[in-house]
Amino acid sequence: MERRLGFVGIIVEDRAAAAPRVNAVLSDHADLIVSRTGLPYAKRGCHVITLIVDATTDALGELTGRLGQIEGVAVKSALARSRLPETAPGGGAGGDVA
Repeated sequence: MERRLGFVGIIVEDRAAAAPRVNAVLSDHADLIVSRTGLPYAKRGCHVITLIVDATTDALGELTGRLGQIEGVAVKSALARSRLPETAPGGGAGGDVA
């Protein structure tokens, strides 16, 4: 199955209760995660995690499904419509954007 670039948004309402399980799921799927950013949002009393992933639809479904089963965790995701080409070694951020 084809891997595609995508993102996952995770909102954790009860960090003390959910964080160990969230981190365990993310560790189990570390091979899919390109980038992870987590920020507390004190005004709303929650924590927000964003992931950039490179995954198949099945692998992303397994990741988000496991996260969604954790009480106090909301998760949404999306993948690019088509596979994006990989850059040559040494390529990366900062290149031309079409």
